[in-house]
Amino acid sequence: MTPPAPKILVFDSGLGGLTVFTEVAKLRPHAALLYCADDAGFPYGPLSETALVARVMEVMEKLVAELAPDLVVIACNTASTRALPPLRARWPQLPFVGTVPAIKPAAEHSHSRLVSVLATPGTVARDYTRALIASFADDCAVTLVGSTRLAPLAEDFMRGAAVSEAEIAREIAPCFVTRDEARTDVVVLACTHYPLLLDFFRRLAPWPVEWIDPAPAIARQADRLLVERFGPDREATAPAPRAIFTSGARPEPALAAALTRMGFSPD
Repeated sequence: MTPPAPKILVFDSGLGGLTVFTEVAKLRPHAALLYCADDAGFPYGPLSETALVARVMEVMEKLVAELAPDLVVIACNTASTRALPPLRARWPQLPFVGTVPAIKPAAEHSHSRLVSVLATPGTVARDYTRALIASFADDCAVTLVGSTRLAPLAEDFMRGAAVSEAEIAREIAPCFVTRDEARTDVVVLACTHYPLLLDFFRRLAPWPVEWIDPAPAIARQADRLLVERFGPDREATAPAPRAIFTSGARPEPALAAALTRMGFSPD
């Protein structure tokens, strides 16, 4: 008998995890794919650590009970840096793949040794982020930029609202640093929402840089874990991807159209 297709749940506070979902779907097109946006709890950034962990655990309790996933991707830097340990302790048999700032590849790719990390204020403040810098980029000058507006702007953009290019330009401006003859040449997108605005970033940047999107690496890690349990992706019958919104609200027309283009069921 053909083994069942693995059930993969991609979870985020909002729509940013769709950037990760897309990469997972490329590697596992025959899996049963689920996406959950905790739009009722968005944004996670202003939450205290205690409130953040409690929120993620509350939502995950319901999702695991109702969906019985074989693997969960926490496609959110803020949630990953705090909630992964309690999630793994609560469900020790369920693999969880997290999201961390891609500081190691940024240091490997930088020639100028001037690297910027564009994140949420919560991720910028985490000791975990500074530990990554100390471990993998100690020979680089790393600029940490905490944006309060880019994630909401990405949400607005995906939902079909007009967004201000001037506001986006202001949010990314601190990433661009000059020092003597050198200038920033790599920017880490340390929030999964930010690649949704990548076309704006490229157009509005004062000079070209390499923008590092962590989504492909996250998807590869999820695939490696699935290979261990299910083997490589193989043709199988699986339902269309399903999107779940914790608020219960129906997506706006622009978002519904985007989800349909990604292959989600219109239901």
